[in-house]
Amino acid sequence: MSEYQYYEFQAVDRPLGNADRQALRGLSSRARITATSFTNVYEWGDFGGDPDELMARWFDLHLYFANWGSRRLMIKLPAKLVDRDRKGSFLAATDDVMLEDAGENVIISISRDEEEHEYLDDEDLSWLAALAPLRADLLAGDLRLFYLTWLMAVEADAVEPDAPEPMPGIGPLTEALEAFAAFFGIDHDLVQAAAERSAATAPAGPAPEMARLVVAAMSDAEKTGLLMRVFNGEPNLSAELRAMMRARLEPETTISPGALRRAADLRARAEEIRLARKRAEAEAAEAQRRLLAEAAEKARDVRIDALRQRGENVWAEVETEIMRRNPAGYDKAAALLSDLSVLAEREGSSEEFRHRLQAIRERHAGKGRFIERLDLLARPPA
Repeated sequence: MSEYQYYEFQAVDRPLGNADRQALRGLSSRARITATSFTNVYEWGDFGGDPDELMARWFDLHLYFANWGSRRLMIKLPAKLVDRDRKGSFLAATDDVMLEDAGENVIISISRDEEEHEYLDDEDLSWLAALAPLRADLLAGDLRLFYLTWLMAVEADAVEPDAPEPMPGIGPLTEALEAFAAFFGIDHDLVQAAAERSAATAPAGPAPEMARLVVAAMSDAEKTGLLMRVFNGEPNLSAELRAMMRARLEPETTISPGALRRAADLRARAEEIRLARKRAEAEAAEAQRRLLAEAAEKARDVRIDALRQRGENVWAEVETEIMRRNPAGYDKAAALLSDLSVLAEREGSSEEFRHRLQAIRERHAGKGRFIERLDLLARPPA
């Protein structure tokens, strides 16, 4: 397989101006550049730009993958909306996630480099579209993405068996979280084990009447400041306001350690899920095999009845097919002989069939390909 690398960047909060696009064009003459994106594919060579610099200067999302297993997702967030202490409790066990300051922003970089990852071909180039909602979820205070990065560390044996999970579950999973787990190759059964319990941390936002109380309690200076920021078109202001309301309405609570599962518990539950899934798959496969076998038996019964009615004409057809001296003729002759063998067994004339078959073998001994088919026919089923 030849080298393959895919780069995609998206601007969410601020579209690219003409000068921005010209600067990006200087980095690549082949890239597809729009007011909100930069996309390029490399089947030889490498990208001349620095993804970290592009994210710091222009973009809010970046996705990269290569056919040797490397994966990377970068998300830029306003620093004032990033609770470093809270996120640190998720990230302490992993080196796959980095938080980097970029002016007034923080860039979250998640990477994984494993050769056994499934190769993503051109049909999978909608990955960033599937993952993009994660940024809005983070801005809304949903930290389940970081639980999944913790599971990556669990898979890599970077988490002690007795270490508690960072929150009591991640269910129900969103499509974006499922896409993240698939993109980074996180064990599906381990994710399902974690999702069996509700996250209780995916905020729906305060009720309107409660939000009204918070706004009413704000000072005139705070209200004026917010309105001017709205007037100036400042991005993510809604997310910032909702975060402020959550902080004022929801007192900080501590999760009891007894409510959290250990890494070892999740691994054990994942193994139970895996065994149950494989058992169900095996049962389904066996049921399908039985259906196919029954259908094949019914089809053979129909053929055998037809052969019985045709009598000696079938043996003449066998000779005709053999004399075609081509693979299709040999296959047809062997198939007819196979059915004639079954018919002989059912009618108690197996000895006569063996004599006639031996005569055919002797008459056509020089037709090696046909004889090979007869040898296969004589072998007992595996």
